[in-house]
Amino acid sequence: EEILKAIKEGYSVFMSGMAIGFDMICAEIVLELKKQYPKIKLYCIIPCKGQEKVWSKELQIRYHIILRKADKVNVLYNTYSRECMLNRNKYMVNNSAKLIALYGGSGGGTKFTIDYAREQGLDVVILTP
Repeated sequence: EEILKAIKEGYSVFMSGMAIGFDMICAEIVLELKKQYPKIKLYCIIPCKGQEKVWSKELQIRYHIILRKADKVNVLYNTYSRECMLNRNKYMVNNSAKLIALYGGSGGGTKFTIDYAREQGLDVVILTP
């Protein structure tokens, strides 16, 4: 509903950090909505090369299907580091006007990203699990 609302508000580029869960679900929703709204774009922002290598085979297949269908794939780092996930989130905020996040209220990367997005003046929509 929030992605569709954003499309109707005039947003046309959607970014996903391609983490397991909400990120991949939203990417799949954007790809599905492209059938109805062909001008929208999906950009996948990958924190590091091979992030999916430790995932189940099923998740890896799903991940690669999304990447093949994406309009743009940007891999930020060649190898994993402690900072790559956080830097991926900052990259997406720095290149966005709106954040749609799923957040249950605990600390961590999602809280940092929401706080950072608010500091940068983004329109922030928080969905609760």
